[in-house]
Amino acid sequence: MGNPCMRMTKKEMVKPLLENEGEICHYDLQKITVGILGTGDFARSLATRLVCSGYGIIVGSRYPKRNGNLFPRAIEVTSQREAIERANIIFVAVHREHYSSLSELRDGLMGKIMVDVSNKLEVNEHEESNAEHLASRFPGSRVVKGFNVISAWTLQTGARDGNKQVMICSDSQEAKCMVIEIARNMGFIPVDMGLLSSAREIENLPLRLFPTWKMPVILAAVLFVVFYVYAIIRKVIHPYVVKGQNPFYKIPIDVVNATLPCVSFVMLSLVYLPGVLAAIFQLRNGTKYKRFPRWLDQWLQQRKQLGLLSFLCAALHAVYSLCLPMRRSARYWLLNEASALARGEKKNPWVEEEVWRMEIYLFFGILAIGVLSFLAVTSLPSVANSLNWREFNFIQSRLGFTALVISTLHVLTFGWRKAFDSAQYKFYLPPTFTIALIVPSIVLLAKVYLFLPCVNRKLIRIRQGWESSHHMKFCEPHRARDFSDFNAESVSMV
Repeated sequence: MGNPCMRMTKKEMVKPLLENEGEICHYDLQKITVGILGTGDFARSLATRLVCSGYGIIVGSRYPKRNGNLFPRAIEVTSQREAIERANIIFVAVHREHYSSLSELRDGLMGKIMVDVSNKLEVNEHEESNAEHLASRFPGSRVVKGFNVISAWTLQTGARDGNKQVMICSDSQEAKCMVIEIARNMGFIPVDMGLLSSAREIENLPLRLFPTWKMPVILAAVLFVVFYVYAIIRKVIHPYVVKGQNPFYKIPIDVVNATLPCVSFVMLSLVYLPGVLAAIFQLRNGTKYKRFPRWLDQWLQQRKQLGLLSFLCAALHAVYSLCLPMRRSARYWLLNEASALARGEKKNPWVEEEVWRMEIYLFFGILAIGVLSFLAVTSLPSVANSLNWREFNFIQSRLGFTALVISTLHVLTFGWRKAFDSAQYKFYLPPTFTIALIVPSIVLLAKVYLFLPCVNRKLIRIRQGWESSHHMKFCEPHRARDFSDFNAESVSMV
């Protein structure tokens, strides 16, 4: 540590990182009067919430006498001109098409902070965002985008019953800091999104319907249709064609119950398959600093949705299974079996092997649904935020992989010897559970390969920063001359 440039005196250590204290967002905003232009539902909810947070509110309306009764008595409703003259920060709660009606107030808005809370009607409806359009109309004002991602209901009930994050952006750092402080005092979590150009993305957020769920839901639907049709062919069409039976009554319950576990099983394996592929990519590239392909990156980001859909299908499978004995067809079948046994047409139906198979099969099934329930609960933000990273990683990774192993044992004990029974191959089609085992088996075999000591050690080194194409030598300063033959970029002085 002899290098002078590597030393930092105690005096320098206590200096603030920001020389200008104005860069730190601390304002006594309760002394600042907040104005609101607009008298709609959102404006009323916003005004009420700001009053409850301790702010002085004045609402500007084109018809103050008519709209004054819409607000609580603690809120003053006056003309728009008077409101902007008395307020330091003005929330613009009007639609984009009504911005032109504020043009006559341009002189009074000079130097004021204008917070745009509007939204578009469609994604990318205009080339520029509403906030940028407002800034172009009032170049002398400091425009901030914010509060558009929360609803009027959330403002009324507080942050406890809705989304707590508020996206905020502006080209003025000071104005943005003041609005951030307002959001924090209202009980929300402000998120600094940078410059005003980010308003285009912020305004698109409320218009997107489950953007991260689109592909997982489509994948689950496709898997359900494929396994459902496959089960109909085996359970309904085959008996009808070959034996002349009429088993179409099985379509609503029995066939669906045979489909749901297959979808759940495959979806659960798809949660851990991208992690395996990511490890293989890192081993092949010899570094963790090379980006994954775009499709793999998106797949990794949607593992939570895949897991929750897997749990949903597993839970529905459990409910359907409990309903099987309640069906009238199941009761008729039991009566027929009892009648045949009473007439002596059948011998003792007790089969020791089948009894043990069913006991083990149910044991693994109950255990699997229990672990999946625990994984689903810990994925909730309120629960996940109470865990540290090691605890969360252990639950979602270790226990999740355990759930996959238990589910595989559940499927194997269900199938037992059916895979080797020629009578189970209807229309030469293999049993449904053998198809569902393909992807999970690939994941499990790949995991076993990655757990091999020679492979695991290399993968751990790569994830710790080691690169196969670039070796770094660490040495003491006085021994640097011993490595003079190495490239200067490959030697680090400690």
